[in-house]
Amino acid sequence: MNATMVMALLTALSIAVPLHAEPVPPPASETRTMTEGVVRKIDAANGKLTLRHGPIVNLDMPAMTMVFRVQSPELLSGIKTGDAVKFHAEAIGGTLTVTAIQAAQKAR
Repeated sequence: MNATMVMALLTALSIAVPLHAEPVPPPASETRTMTEGVVRKIDAANGKLTLRHGPIVNLDMPAMTMVFRVQSPELLSGIKTGDAVKFHAEAIGGTLTVTAIQAAQKAR
């Protein structure tokens, strides 16, 4: 084999390998990142929740106050306006949705 054929073969292989590589899912710790927030308003009838929250890492969102949909009405049980919470939100079908929420541990 001459040098030109070797270079052509190496080039072809370097292009082909990434095309067949399997995507690597993010570690479990990154897929369920919890964000701290405070409940500002609960609209159970419409399945909405207003939260003042810190940065939401998995959505690359800065801290702010905003309204979220809740994935399930059961998520609203056990929390009330003014509660400090930890929650997980995702963009589901283009809608920011809280998929998990829990009252934050109170300092003693």
